[in-house]
Amino acid sequence: MATDLMDTARPVDAAAVMKLLARRPRLLALGEPTHGEDTLLDVRNELFRQLVEEEGYRTIAIESDCLAGLVVDDHVVSGTGTHDDVMERGFSHGFGASAANRELVRWMRAFNEGRPAADRLRFAGFDGPLEITGGASPRQALTALHAHLASRVGTDLLPCTARTLDRLLGADDRWPDPAAMTDPSRSVGQSPEAGELRLIADDLVALLDAQAPHLIATTSRAEQDRARLYGRTAVGLLRYHHWTADGSPGRMTRLVGLRGAMMADNLLALAERGPVLAHAHNAHLQRDQSSMRMGGREVRWWSAGALVNARLGEEYAFLATAVGTIRRRGVGVPEPDTAEGVLYALPHDSCVVDAVSLAAALGDPGPAPRVSPWFGYAPLDPAHLADGDGIVYVKDLPAGQRTGLAIRGAKRRG
Repeated sequence: MATDLMDTARPVDAAAVMKLLARRPRLLALGEPTHGEDTLLDVRNELFRQLVEEEGYRTIAIESDCLAGLVVDDHVVSGTGTHDDVMERGFSHGFGASAANRELVRWMRAFNEGRPAADRLRFAGFDGPLEITGGASPRQALTALHAHLASRVGTDLLPCTARTLDRLLGADDRWPDPAAMTDPSRSVGQSPEAGELRLIADDLVALLDAQAPHLIATTSRAEQDRARLYGRTAVGLLRYHHWTADGSPGRMTRLVGLRGAMMADNLLALAERGPVLAHAHNAHLQRDQSSMRMGGREVRWWSAGALVNARLGEEYAFLATAVGTIRRRGVGVPEPDTAEGVLYALPHDSCVVDAVSLAAALGDPGPAPRVSPWFGYAPLDPAHLADGDGIVYVKDLPAGQRTGLAIRGAKRRG
């Protein structure tokens, strides 16, 4: 079977990726099967660099807090803040500590030096302000949206004063209580104050829409985009907290589905302004339904990729990443009858393979599912190999993490 794939395997570069696609998609997503491996992020960095320089992509979005990502965007676009401060404050999930992410931000800033504003590369987080232990306080999103509208349409049309908003929000540390993830009664998401805040958030977003002609005429596109982001995030966070406080059997399904919907809304908003490169876990970007086990139960939901694909169709493309070994995690050479095992037999350290060709080469009934000895790695699902546009395969991840590799220098244009 590996012999059948030899002619379709290509080096991981922009040209190989674009040959898999009928045209340049508005949103090109690259997944990863595990987090925290800088080798995979090095592959991402180099591939994204080429796609930016050769295919004109001008936004890079990653699975990180969408509000924190504004700090990074300000830095790469205009040089605001120091590199160390941006890496500390601009990422969630601990991703700011990654050497590869540090290099990505450094390269993006260098790429933008001397470029016209309209041609600069933008950064975005597209995850909600969420961690496994819970959601953040909606304060930042709500107060920023309130202030934006107050300064542009006046206070008479607002549903409440800033003081009322502050009183209803209360202490920020009561919102992300880690105990609420397993004990719904610990969440404040269904308190009377949270109920009032949901109505206020809805009214603020409705006012933002109703005042669109005036706001478009009197504010910049960047200000409009941020106001819409604040609105989406406020509504999404309050909805997430509401279901965190719910004790019904469908609670976890609703929570992971809401996270996927927040991700999808952010990606679709980014795609409105131009071509986007997105990077996240495969499970967040695949076209088919995602699943995981939580608390002994299987939870299934439609991921961001599935939702975006439903809206964009052929304007959305997805490349899954698979790996052979993850030495430092005890993930050894894959069994030869698995998809990863067939790819491992190819004479390449890394390659791009057409997903449909891979599925065809594996035949019917297809390969055996790979079983990972480590919970943090998700192997390819044999039933859905052909649902993606391609597979990026990295044969071996080293036992130790590296300290940082530079992205090759950006080409200068015009």
